[in-house]
Amino acid sequence: MGEHPVNATDLRALGARIRAARESTGWTQQELADHLGTSRTTIVAIEKGERRLKPAELVQTASLLGRNVSDLLQRGAPAEGFGVQLRATLPSSSPASALLSHIGEFQRLCEDYIRLEELCQAPLRRRYPPEYEIQGSDPELAAEDVAASERRRLDLGEGPLMRLREILEGDVGIRVFQLAMPSNVAGMFACAEPLGACIAVNLHHPSERRRASLAHEFGHFLTARYRPEITLEERFERRPAGERFAEAFARSFLMPAPGLRRRFLEIQRERAKGFTYGDLCRMAHFYAVSVEAMTRRLEELRLIPAGTRDRLRLERFRVREAQELLGLDVIHRDEEIFSPRYIALAVEAWQRGELSEGQLAGILRTDRLGARETVQRLEGSGADSSETLDFGAPLAGAGTR
Repeated sequence: MGEHPVNATDLRALGARIRAARESTGWTQQELADHLGTSRTTIVAIEKGERRLKPAELVQTASLLGRNVSDLLQRGAPAEGFGVQLRATLPSSSPASALLSHIGEFQRLCEDYIRLEELCQAPLRRRYPPEYEIQGSDPELAAEDVAASERRRLDLGEGPLMRLREILEGDVGIRVFQLAMPSNVAGMFACAEPLGACIAVNLHHPSERRRASLAHEFGHFLTARYRPEITLEERFERRPAGERFAEAFARSFLMPAPGLRRRFLEIQRERAKGFTYGDLCRMAHFYAVSVEAMTRRLEELRLIPAGTRDRLRLERFRVREAQELLGLDVIHRDEEIFSPRYIALAVEAWQRGELSEGQLAGILRTDRLGARETVQRLEGSGADSSETLDFGAPLAGAGTR
């Protein structure tokens, strides 16, 4: 019988993961000790890597902390500073303290992504620009300038961005996840080694809102890379300059002024009576943003009268009903926690024998049946296919670098 993994693991790394798991639950060392029926000094020794746990103790500890044993036994220590940075942004007297478990899950997802890249030898390339200096500038004007610069740098043109998550991941090197979080949380951003820049947006929010939140957090990354951020709905009565910049950047980046103005004027020229409610809905649909966001953007570009948003609210304009009547379905609905790249790497690692089926299920945050269905879907091993796809096979004729 082989040696139990707990006896072969790095004690310091195991202790660091137990500490991170404990902190994400909001427990003190004494509280964990009480649950385990031991002393605080024992927990201190375990977290320092000075005491080895027995297999039964590890199983009990993992269960109490809501972790799989395999999570605690991963090679290497958890990313230092990531969760700590985000927790530090939470007001001590705020209900946002309930976000501790979500912060912990965000960090674990990012660590799982790194692990998959290591298993598949496919690191995410970082194409980070230098931080933009906006100190002392008008936030809204700076946002227009930075948004235009990033569109040029990424060669995005002036049209809508339908695959924003894939753009930020593939062209910038930012890890992006969609998590089920409390409704008052729009998104989270942090940047720490070895994880790099990471963003999470609220899966419970409408797709248009998630795209705006993603662009908002990208704005924070561009100007304050090492300043973590948790964006809460209506967090500030008077928004500081950094938040005003991020909000304006999201609008400018998703709805660039030159392209939007040109499209608006083309529609206006075709309309004897001018721009209509239907045109507003169709334009919002074209850019995959909310009608409210489009209205605000057109107002700030002075293409429609100021106060239009307020008038729409007073008239109780039924946006969803109008969109259904016009046949405007949500474009590129994305309800996945993970990006396509993350899922493909997970399946590739399983195909290579680097992950067991149970580990694959854990990486994909599903059960074994869900993991099998994901593999079958990506491998093409359903009824219409007789061969599976090997995601790790090299492309014939492709050179190595």
